[in-house]
Amino acid sequence: MEILINTDHNVESSEEMIAYYKSEIQDDFERFNEHLTRIEVKISDENGEKFSERDKKCVMEARLKGMQPFVVTSHEDTVKKAVKDASNKLKKSLDSTMGRLSDH
Repeated sequence: MEILINTDHNVESSEEMIAYYKSEIQDDFERFNEHLTRIEVKISDENGEKFSERDKKCVMEARLKGMQPFVVTSHEDTVKKAVKDASNKLKKSLDSTMGRLSDH
């Protein structure tokens, strides 16, 4: 499974930050590894320098073999919360879909 992480110009990113989130996502989605080809993560700060509640946005897109991509979005106060919330939403969506597929 390939994991791609992109940030907009309003989010400070570093190699350490990217490595941290890749590791977290790898761990979170390990049980789906045989079905996933790629997870793309897009992190942005919608208000830039201005302070605003829930202005950190994380969009996660999971690509499963032979299926349409799954996309979830989260808005939170911090990047870390936004990524974690998006990850949880995506896991729930994948759990539901994998459960339906295994029922057939």
